[in-house]
Amino acid sequence: MSNVVSNTEPQPGGDDAYAMAGPADYFALLKPRVMSLVVFTAFVGMAVAPGSINPALAIVSLLAIAVGAGASGALNMWWDADIDAVMTRTLSRPIPAGRVPRAEAAAFGGFLSALSVALLALASNYLAAGLLAFTIFFYVVIYSMWLKRSTPQNIVIGGAAGALPPVVGWAVTSGSAPLEAWVLFAIIFLWTPPHFWALALYKRGDYERAGVPMMPVVRGEASTRKQIFAYAVVLAAAGVAPYVIGMSGLLYLAVSAAFGAGFVLLSWRVLRSVEGEFGPAKKLFRFSLLYLFALFAALLADKWVMANV
Repeated sequence: MSNVVSNTEPQPGGDDAYAMAGPADYFALLKPRVMSLVVFTAFVGMAVAPGSINPALAIVSLLAIAVGAGASGALNMWWDADIDAVMTRTLSRPIPAGRVPRAEAAAFGGFLSALSVALLALASNYLAAGLLAFTIFFYVVIYSMWLKRSTPQNIVIGGAAGALPPVVGWAVTSGSAPLEAWVLFAIIFLWTPPHFWALALYKRGDYERAGVPMMPVVRGEASTRKQIFAYAVVLAAAGVAPYVIGMSGLLYLAVSAAFGAGFVLLSWRVLRSVEGEFGPAKKLFRFSLLYLFALFAALLADKWVMANV
């Protein structure tokens, strides 16, 4: 797209205009809300995988995964500082708000990336550490630097980075990444497009100003609503896959089926909404967060039930 903002544009005032940054500013660079979801899904992967792990090493491994997720967030904010500065949703982030220089954010993210991978290698195994390193690389280089500004399929392909944490967690406990782990990957991978496209529908103006080719900007609202519904149907089917392959029981089946039906219903309302009507999209976005939490929490609960009956 010709109006894509260059990531090399200097920030207003230059680095010398930045005020002294505090701990809260550097913590904000880690995208703590995104980090919490990463840690939770990774923890579920660790908990439902066969085998056992020393509790202290499990905590250190989760810390390493959290640091890796935060490093990805910091490097993403470094690269996207130019577009963050023109989007209302991201204006208050530390770099565009003038609290952290871009160079410091890049150094901070790079240091944390190396630290997280090394820490996970020491606390668990090389497979888990390698998967974490690939996750960081995919999110920063493949998604942030390449896909985000070049294709409306940015979220579809780039969603692989956000879907990998349960696989990393599974590898921490078992030292392997079997089919069951990739089923959890598939659920998050299929969840990502309708989740973000629902947000993009009512934040379309932000992405237009920033020149980011999100689906509603490039294909329009009608096409985006159809794709959201199509993904919702496939996601609802994938959501019950853990029961189908025998990695969970009836409790998980009930939760995944009920929430899958809710996801499809809300996506149908998005599909039937008219141009410029964003209420259904906002409801779907909020519900999508609850959906993912409910499914992974149900996996944990089902694991506990199956182990104690």
